[in-house]
Amino acid sequence: MMITKTPTEQGESVVTRHAPSRDLPLMEAFYTLQGEGFHQGRAAYFIRLGGCDVGCHWCDVKESWDASRHPAVSVSQIVAGAAARPGRLAVITGGEPLMHPLDELCGALHEAGFRTHIETSGTHPLSGQWDWICFSPKKFKAPRPEILQKADELKVVIYHKSDLAWAESFAAQVRPDCHLFLQPEWDRREQMLPLMIDYVQQHPRWRVTLQSHKYLNIP
Repeated sequence: MMITKTPTEQGESVVTRHAPSRDLPLMEAFYTLQGEGFHQGRAAYFIRLGGCDVGCHWCDVKESWDASRHPAVSVSQIVAGAAARPGRLAVITGGEPLMHPLDELCGALHEAGFRTHIETSGTHPLSGQWDWICFSPKKFKAPRPEILQKADELKVVIYHKSDLAWAESFAAQVRPDCHLFLQPEWDRREQMLPLMIDYVQQHPRWRVTLQSHKYLNIP
């Protein structure tokens, strides 16, 4: 329990007791531009939490998988780092961020004036209060059904041609106003992009998104 004393005009002290802030395994936090999806190009503060049990073989942040490798940082410290930057968009990612309860983090970010976005595979119960949910399902672990109607954005990584049909299986389950994106797996982008361009021309409700931050050489 944290206790603070605030002096009044009469010189007395008012004692306030605060519940202890929850610690979260923080792999990294950085201010950059959102490189993918609907909000591509917007200034954003990324909060990458450790821990993932999905295990995509092509994952480009495998060092995030083991939460124990990353320091436990209080919510107040995380939000203070975000608040030091001028932007007020926070993106919570991982790893799989929903392995951790996120209500306190979201509440603190909202109190600090942030919009809260999450990028998730949807494999764990949804916690937190979100202004935007990017649902990115993975073949290696099935998502929980409740994420489908809450997603604002569906982003499917395309590693093989067969992934296009797999993407459609989720497009049929999300809300009609959910934004649909196909993203080539980075190491196979040269092979997949021609197929994806043709596919989107034939199925125009989809859009292609690229990992533009890698082209821009920013985090």
